[in-house]
Amino acid sequence: MNSVVEPLVEEVDVGEPYPLGATLTPQGCNFAVQCPDARAVVLCFFHPDTEEALEEIVMPAKTGDVWHVFIKGLTAGELYGYRVERGEENLLTAPTDKLLIDPYAKMLSRAMHWNERQYKGDSQFMVAKAVVVDPTACASEQRPPKPAIKRHQRIVYEAHLKGLTQLHPDVPEAQRGKFNGAAHEKVIKHLTGLGVTSVQFMPLAAFMPEPYITQKGLTNYWGYNPVNYFAPEPRYSQKHAVKECMNMVDAYHAAGLEVILDVVFNHTAEGGKDGPVLSFKGFFPHQSYLMEQAASGKLVYSNHSGCGNTVYSAHPIMTTLIMDALRYWVSVIGVDGFRFDLAASLGRDPQQFSPFSGLLRAILQDPVLKQCVLIAEPWDIGPGGYQLGAFGARWLECNDKFRDSVRAFWRGDAGSTADFATRLMGSRDIFPKQYRHINTSVNNVTYHDGFTLQDLVSYAERHNLANGEENRDGHGHNLSANYGVEGDTQDKNILAVREQQKRNLFATLLLSQGTPHVLGGDELSRTQKGNNNAYCQDNEISWFDWRLDKRKQDFLAYCKHVIALRQSSSLLNSAFLPDDPFQLHANVSMVNWYKPDGSDKESADWQAENNKAFALEIRGVPQSNEETEHWLLCFNASDSEVTFNTPLLTPTGGWSLKLDTRYRCPAEQPNIRIQHLFLQARRSLAVFRYTDFPR
Repeated sequence: MNSVVEPLVEEVDVGEPYPLGATLTPQGCNFAVQCPDARAVVLCFFHPDTEEALEEIVMPAKTGDVWHVFIKGLTAGELYGYRVERGEENLLTAPTDKLLIDPYAKMLSRAMHWNERQYKGDSQFMVAKAVVVDPTACASEQRPPKPAIKRHQRIVYEAHLKGLTQLHPDVPEAQRGKFNGAAHEKVIKHLTGLGVTSVQFMPLAAFMPEPYITQKGLTNYWGYNPVNYFAPEPRYSQKHAVKECMNMVDAYHAAGLEVILDVVFNHTAEGGKDGPVLSFKGFFPHQSYLMEQAASGKLVYSNHSGCGNTVYSAHPIMTTLIMDALRYWVSVIGVDGFRFDLAASLGRDPQQFSPFSGLLRAILQDPVLKQCVLIAEPWDIGPGGYQLGAFGARWLECNDKFRDSVRAFWRGDAGSTADFATRLMGSRDIFPKQYRHINTSVNNVTYHDGFTLQDLVSYAERHNLANGEENRDGHGHNLSANYGVEGDTQDKNILAVREQQKRNLFATLLLSQGTPHVLGGDELSRTQKGNNNAYCQDNEISWFDWRLDKRKQDFLAYCKHVIALRQSSSLLNSAFLPDDPFQLHANVSMVNWYKPDGSDKESADWQAENNKAFALEIRGVPQSNEETEHWLLCFNASDSEVTFNTPLLTPTGGWSLKLDTRYRCPAEQPNIRIQHLFLQARRSLAVFRYTDFPR
């Protein structure tokens, strides 16, 4: 104890066991922490500048599994942590020389970094301190309302908060890579101008890079290694992480944008049995925190995450903690929904997946979460871990089959057409009519863990040597192509093919039934130089490059045009068929599939391996007060031009061209109207709308 500093704590009371965490009142602060098997729990306070120990208080009260104390006169800004004493005869994983972060901490004093020297012995100077804060006092007086984005209008844009602004020329240098930078008006103007509705941020909760990656001189840039589920990551803060995070959310809401948070509840930064003791391991008996399984006659930690441990989310301690964290991010920070990393792990109860597991049921019934966006990454690496299509009707699910089918079709793979057509119409083989909404499938052709769109058409192989694992990490099966040269080239013909393939892929993503997921930076033609697993690259490999030459400007304009085309139609973003009773109304009267000669496609036609051209006709239900929507989408993934015989409906009407991927940008696209024949370029997609031609 530092004797030159006046005592921080003047009066102590037993306090209350709930709510958990540090709760400020006008009279002081209540501290409550769950630790079922402790003999004593010690609350430690630290100097706000040096983090030297100031005072320690043995918590005087215990109710059930919860230790608690009320300290009168304590105010916001104090730094604290815990130590747990279990006694030598019951010493499990948390000796008293390990300082522990409050699992319910709402803010941390600084970012967490692994330091083996500081961790040995007393870990006080390695471990970040929790900060006493009143989150409800951090918000502006009048927060803007949350956007009311309809399900069929939602277009998700995935971004890393730092990468989004680290190189942005209009963002002040001090704000780059921070919450404040992401809230900059120029950044928000870009997002709204692009036409997306929802920004899905990669993890914003506090994390620590793994020891093994730190020892290699790299870092966990993505942040999928949490140390706390409540506290915003200090790396993204200038002064006050909670205030700045809330202000960013408010700025997005004011612009009409949803904020979706990527959350990692399947594992923690504490790893397996040999991993560090930082928080959860020190408070909770390992049987209630980590999932175990029998192996070679003994119990070992389950590793369904690939990170050394799997959170036992079905245990009441962890279910309560996760639910409290979700409610906090929604009701206090203000986010609009979540994308659940390795969500199959959250449905294990205890080992086998069930859509009716305790945690998944709790999420679905919770009144705070009922209106939230819920996106599942429906797999993990455990037994039976691939659960695409198994989540309930309230969920959206990331669809990797869409990704692979679309990539294969446009690469020209034989036999890919039938599956591609299924993906276009909402992947109803996975998300069946009557039981799942047409927008259930979260469609993507690129995601953070893989190639960018630019690299997908520029590299046939991964190039991950910078990750320090001899190019063994990352996906080996990418369904990518380089079209003649691996990586950068000045060959105009190769560049032209690559740009057209980007246009094909992006248009397919936006014009397919489902919820489009756009990887942030794809619209800027961002490259990672062939790295398809850039989780440890906190540098120009991962950061957005906002410098746009003419080629990149053209592609950005094209992306805006395609998004606007989707949003202008009630059929291109949500086609409700008459035979789908999921909703009471249908807006589609007819769907037809054609061969290029205009005849109907038969079952045998879909199985023809070299059949790479077809047309899709979607006709809406006639409306009394407006023109009936009527669309024709022509696909040609072959290496040859194809003449399409389009349906001829009336002598006075025909097809107006709305999109043709042979053209680099909307300004180059001619105003074409046809009645019957259309010569489609190789490797291209054309979209027509039927209209009555003026006489």
